[in-house]
Amino acid sequence: MYFCIIIKMIKGKLKTAKQMERHLKGMANHHRIEILLVVAAHKGITLEEIIELTKGNEKTIGEHTRRLHSAGLINKKYKGRCVVHELSSYGQIFTQFLQSFRRL
Repeated sequence: MYFCIIIKMIKGKLKTAKQMERHLKGMANHHRIEILLVVAAHKGITLEEIIELTKGNEKTIGEHTRRLHSAGLINKKYKGRCVVHELSSYGQIFTQFLQSFRRL
């Protein structure tokens, strides 16, 4: 219910269950949750910086950022040879939820 209300405020209409499933599956992994929180804390972060901060494997982190992008939770922008990552509007909502859930 919490997600529906916030998403409705952003887009003006409710998401379908299938659309919400896409976002939820996108963050349903501990690596992806950690990446979301890192990207939230460091706007415009590169993949190399994410790898360094999470101390993860390059291929693993690359795959998880790809999945987060496919789920619509992070945006990628190409700047020269680098790719920078930022939260999408849905990524911001999910990150706020994760941070509040973390405090419980």
